Amino acid sequence: MRIWLAVVAILGLAVAMAWASDAITLQGERTVYTVDCVQGQWQGAICSGVLAAGKRYRFRALRAHNEVMFWTVGASDEPSGKFSGCRVVDGRNWICPPSGDAALTITLQMERGAPVPGVSGKTRPYHAVTKWRWWLLRWGIPTGSSADN
Repeated sequence: MRIWLAVVAILGLAVAMAWASDAITLQGERTVYTVDCVQGQWQGAICSGVLAAGKRYRFRALRAHNEVMFWTVGASDEPSGKFSGCRVVDGRNWICPPSGDAALTITLQMERGAPVPGVSGKTRPYHAVTKWRWWLLRWGIPTGSSADN
């Protein structure tokens, strides 16, 4: 009985770690968790104030159509958009040409699951953190003063 409990606990821990690192996602989708610098300024990736959970940008790559759809999770007032003429390898690797919708989101390219900063003035600036840090910040638990980018 103890062995089965240990196996279940280890499997549960492995699933939780995979979820927290975003290793498990819906096929073709990727979410970028951004942070805001409250009562301070960004100096590169360092916030001189307090980090706060920002918007979550979700991307869905459609390889068969060479398209990438995007939207801001949980924000009904934020417009969604779509890039066409993209080169899509999978949900974690794609690149799209600039279009009018670029100003609505943070990137035109995803490489190994990480957004590549867009062309200045074409996409929104952002600072991102891992999923688990974003959730801690959302719950009001401080996680330092630096973003991952």
